[in-house]
Amino acid sequence: MKTHRRLIAAIIGSARASSDEEGTAAALGEELVDAGFRVLTGGLGGVMQAASRGARRAARYQSGDVIGILPSYDASHANEFVDIPICTGLNHGRNLVVVASADVVLAVGGQSGTLSEIALAWQLGKPVIAVGAGDGWGRRLAGVAIDDRRSDRVHGPLPPAEAVELAVRLVAERGPAPKVFP
Repeated sequence: MKTHRRLIAAIIGSARASSDEEGTAAALGEELVDAGFRVLTGGLGGVMQAASRGARRAARYQSGDVIGILPSYDASHANEFVDIPICTGLNHGRNLVVVASADVVLAVGGQSGTLSEIALAWQLGKPVIAVGAGDGWGRRLAGVAIDDRRSDRVHGPLPPAEAVELAVRLVAERGPAPKVFP
């Protein structure tokens, strides 16, 4: 039985984002929801909160479009724009849940947590797109093939609107998720 579901875009980046990164993340969240995606983040502050806020202001926003994968067991830790807080109690381990749940991963700036999410997304065969002009791991890895397991590279860096267009295309081209485990 085939089910139809909305696509999920993970927006990853620093909890201590610059104002430029927050502006990029907000625009990206809005553009993604208007393109038909649900937005998934780590549910806390910085890039995560800005992306969630942007998603909420999208013309096509509906309740349930903003998902936060929290590091703690406490839903009250989610930023105010998260519709669905998922409490994991996994601390940094929640990074795997974030990228494994997404159809595409978009990085805005980012520090070591973002680096781990990019590496995990790469290993899981998820398309990765660097967004914006800010410093951080997304931009540093743009244009780079992390290893020889894949024939593509980390895409970007691109402005939000172009990143969303690419995300739509990459998800359509990718088809079903590759089998990671035997």
